[in-house]
Amino acid sequence: MTPRGIDLESRVRALESAVAAADGRLDGLLLADAREVAERARERSSLSGEHTVVAVAGSTGSGKSSVVNALAGTEVAVPGTRRPTTSHPRAAIWGAGGDDLLRWLEVRDRVDVGSESGVATPGLILLDLPDHDSVVREHRRRAERVVARADLLVWVVDPQKYADASLHDDYLRPLADHDDVVVVVLNQVDRLTAADARAVRDDLERLVTADGLPRATVRAASARTGVGILDLSERLGDAARRREAALARVAADVRVVAERIVDECGDPSRARDTKAARQRLIDGLEAAAGVETVVSAVRVSARRDAQAATGWPPTRWLGRLRADPLRRLGLRRGRERPDLARTSLPAASVTTVAEAHMAVREYARSAADLMPERWGDALRDRVDRNTDDLPNSLDGAIAGTRLDVARRPAWWSVVNALQWAVLVVGVFGGLWLAALGVVDYFRLPELPVPTWNDVPVPTIMLLGAVVVGLFLALLSRFAAALGARRRAARVRKQLRRSIGEVADELVRLPVAEEQAELARCRTSAVIAAG
Repeated sequence: MTPRGIDLESRVRALESAVAAADGRLDGLLLADAREVAERARERSSLSGEHTVVAVAGSTGSGKSSVVNALAGTEVAVPGTRRPTTSHPRAAIWGAGGDDLLRWLEVRDRVDVGSESGVATPGLILLDLPDHDSVVREHRRRAERVVARADLLVWVVDPQKYADASLHDDYLRPLADHDDVVVVVLNQVDRLTAADARAVRDDLERLVTADGLPRATVRAASARTGVGILDLSERLGDAARRREAALARVAADVRVVAERIVDECGDPSRARDTKAARQRLIDGLEAAAGVETVVSAVRVSARRDAQAATGWPPTRWLGRLRADPLRRLGLRRGRERPDLARTSLPAASVTTVAEAHMAVREYARSAADLMPERWGDALRDRVDRNTDDLPNSLDGAIAGTRLDVARRPAWWSVVNALQWAVLVVGVFGGLWLAALGVVDYFRLPELPVPTWNDVPVPTIMLLGAVVVGLFLALLSRFAAALGARRRAARVRKQLRRSIGEVADELVRLPVAEEQAELARCRTSAVIAAG
């Protein structure tokens, strides 16, 4: 099937995009093949579109050169005992031009064929290649280079070597899915009976189909008697007139290598970043960062501050004798400057750091297992490099998190004012009682003392102040504990968010980028495959 109207330029760009995304992540030989195909496609597209290059290949003794001469209607190649093998490609050209193509194909020898000869189709370039089974390596290399660049390939086989393993394994099978541009010619059928010729041709068709070329053209011919040559000439002439062979060959090359890349990229539905996986990652990093230590310090420090602000004034100073755990950790910074200063958190133990790295590697492994092996290895290496300094990154995240330690709830001020008011009342009542004692001691005239339910008011003031002050202190202690728990919960969320940002930057972002590059490679390759 000849691809009409195909946007080859877009497919080549897509192939190049897939190769760029997969660089260093997929098999190097596959990517080298893809780069070569893309480069060859661009080079062929920039050359003459008025010519169709037909390469005629075959093994020694297959009669390849005789077939070329029969098609050209003149002696292009020199077959026979004078030169049993072809050492250099030789071109037969119908019509003018084609020099740029010959230079690209590295073909120096050319024969200009008249329009009345052979195939008689202007724009056709017929190449007689060196034998693909030549004992001279350079001859084989020249043949392989032209085979890779030709628009249409004609493989000439003979009844003795048509099933040769090297022909099928090394040349025809690599052209699988190139049915449109492959013609296989069984030559020398004049040496067979009609029945044997049909049997050999049928077997050859079976082998070509097994090679992955079910729609390739298979013809029986005899260069010596001319049987089948006219039919073959019409096939080549039609290809030259339609000028689609070059596009079909390049498109097939791009499609085949792109499909190989798609296969290497694996199943796109497997890539997932689950919420549970992220939570496990952050849990592991929290343990390494000492988040629980910080949260506990916030809770204790908040209770200490609350008691210092709302406790019974005569005893509240005792609370200040206890060390401030946040100050000990280096996390109490005045007005909360999140300057990413270093903390004084105890260094994470070897075990804790190992657990953090294990959490990172587990997350990376779960993503890498859903990728091609080489791509997964590249992902793990990238994450390992990103997390080399993981403890310091976590420490910086803790130091840069606002802990709200300077925030004073409004109720602290209210309770503090009440405590001092109660204390003033108590002190006044105590001084009043002291004055009454002095008067009684010196036998001075007795002062009038107001009572309430037969209890002196100064006594009520003193004892009431003590009772109310202690009650307020106990109530404040309960409220402080509740507030400390709430503040610790808020800080835990803030710290988890900060740890999550470290996880996102050092782990999840690289993983997501690798997944995106894999998706880009796969999508581009699918587009290139058409």
